[in-house]
Amino acid sequence: MSTARRFPLLLIGAFLALYLVWGSTYLFIRIGVESWPPMLMAGVRFVIAGSLLYGFLRWRGAPAPTWPQWRAAGAIGFLLLSCGNGGVTLAEHAGVASGVAALAVATVPLFTLVFGLFFGHRNSRLEWAGIVLGLVGIGMLNLGSNLQASPMGAALILFAAAAWAFGSVWSKSLPLPQGAMASAAEMLVGGAALLIGSAVSGERLTEMPTAAGWGALAYLVFFGSILAFSSYMYLLKHVRPAAATSYAYVNPAVAVLLGIVFAGEQIGAEECVAMAVIIGAVVLIGLPQWRRAPQQPVPLKGEMCK
Repeated sequence: MSTARRFPLLLIGAFLALYLVWGSTYLFIRIGVESWPPMLMAGVRFVIAGSLLYGFLRWRGAPAPTWPQWRAAGAIGFLLLSCGNGGVTLAEHAGVASGVAALAVATVPLFTLVFGLFFGHRNSRLEWAGIVLGLVGIGMLNLGSNLQASPMGAALILFAAAAWAFGSVWSKSLPLPQGAMASAAEMLVGGAALLIGSAVSGERLTEMPTAAGWGALAYLVFFGSILAFSSYMYLLKHVRPAAATSYAYVNPAVAVLLGIVFAGEQIGAEECVAMAVIIGAVVLIGLPQWRRAPQQPVPLKGEMCK
């Protein structure tokens, strides 16, 4: 009886972690970059999270990655974390609202389908309709005052989404470490690349971060990188991939609401309409997955940690 009760609670808890925690990371990035240099904060976040996860897995007996696996994890970690998450962090530091950043990153499934064509994937008519609708949503999003006020931020956000999507597709054909060890290796390499980028670009921590800055970093390490990823891995084992990746059209709404309530962000009418269009596009893309028979799920590395 207790086992039967625990399973639904774990399932509900995992979904809540994915929807609320990953949706909230955009706000905490916004809070963090107010007192941290952006690439330094992102690099420290992933090096700490990757080290903790790597140490825990090795303590549990997981084998260390081989050299080819380190190379593969390094390439994916650079695309997803250095370019993907690093681009989001830089964009929010440039003034892009956290809710708008989350909405732009929701276009990752659209880019994923496009890049999949280069790897021999074929899209259904419904998925093509989702791509077209998503492109319309991206155009509408760029008409809003938020991204127009920060052209560099807009470019960084779209670059981040494209890099995340390409890494997601490419990861399926690379010899990555097994299970969570892939995430640990990717965070270590991606975080190290961000720290190098921070040093080369001349970022300096001129004064100690505020208590809010330290709190944001701790939240991103333990909740955004470790807890949410573990929840995602759990869901991949117990639900269809379409359900596990449904965060793509829930996170933007969560991020927008949190940004308005806690950061005083303003979202214009054009951006609200763009949100509806982009979320509708992602739902269209997800529908064919719901129709297919359940298969052994393969985790998309691009959706591991935010």
